[in-house]
Amino acid sequence: MNTAMGTERWVRTAAERVAADAERLTRLDAAIGDGDHGHNLERGFTAAVAALPGDAPPGKVLVAAGRALVSKTGGASGPLYGTALRRAGKALGDTDEIDAAALATALRAALDGVTELGRAAQGDKTMVDALAPAVAAFERARDDGGDLAACARAAADAAERGAEATVPLQARKGRASYLGERSKGHMDPGAASTALLLRALADTVS
Repeated sequence: MNTAMGTERWVRTAAERVAADAERLTRLDAAIGDGDHGHNLERGFTAAVAALPGDAPPGKVLVAAGRALVSKTGGASGPLYGTALRRAGKALGDTDEIDAAALATALRAALDGVTELGRAAQGDKTMVDALAPAVAAFERARDDGGDLAACARAAADAAERGAEATVPLQARKGRASYLGERSKGHMDPGAASTALLLRALADTVS
């Protein structure tokens, strides 16, 4: 993903995956939330694809997609995912080349934005439970000399494990936290969609 076209492919692939999985994501949300996560995210990513700026550096592509997500995605998902993409885009700056080091910095910035906005930590049963281990896995793979594709695969694998790990957790943030003990036994929908987006990234750069 060393050009704007590569970044656009990630956004487009993510939009396709969200649309294909919207019903499952919404079912997950119906169990512990408002029951609209999948459809809200699908609407947001449809807007993100429409907002892609074309001939622009990768960072600006992500910033534009993030703005569209904030504008068009309902619930908490829009601000959180929009912030993640905008922070990642700003971290990339105007560079045209994205290597493992640059993407590691961008993903760390995305995580920082999400945790600052949502005030959630790992173990709270939120998207952070997928995003935080993904970023850590990406950074470890980079430090071990992995190329961009290997680092992205490591991140996607870690995100999927993190999403699965939310099933036994009791939610401590968001609407799910109102359920107390009853939130246990369900995967967090935000963690599930985060894992989906990171797998889309891994598939895009492979």
